[in-house]
Amino acid sequence: MSDTGIYASTADIQYKAGANASAVSKAEAYTNVYVAMAEGVINVLCRKVFAADAAAFTALPASTRNILRDCASSLAAMYVVLFDMSGYSSRTEAEDMLNVLRDSVWRDLKFLEDRKNQDFLMTGVSA
Repeated sequence: MSDTGIYASTADIQYKAGANASAVSKAEAYTNVYVAMAEGVINVLCRKVFAADAAAFTALPASTRNILRDCASSLAAMYVVLFDMSGYSSRTEAEDMLNVLRDSVWRDLKFLEDRKNQDFLMTGVSA
């Protein structure tokens, strides 16, 4: 099996979910589903499909790819943590992971959903 996500890889998601994340929930079969869900959320909230495939994603400016990667991997990592919190030393540790990831997603979505930022991210030129 290989990564099917466009905006983020399994490795990105596993890194953000942390060492204590469930081995099952951070397996590639699961992260492929999580990243697809994250990409859907990003595209709908921003009302824009930034890249329909890996080639289109690679063609984006580096800053755009990095923000999309951060947002998608953080959101997908939240799904990993939520799937099974038993590996974390406490529920508080898992909730702290979720809070940090949520803040990252929220910040990135604020950048991505603004039309002026989208124009800049796609062209590198300020309107």
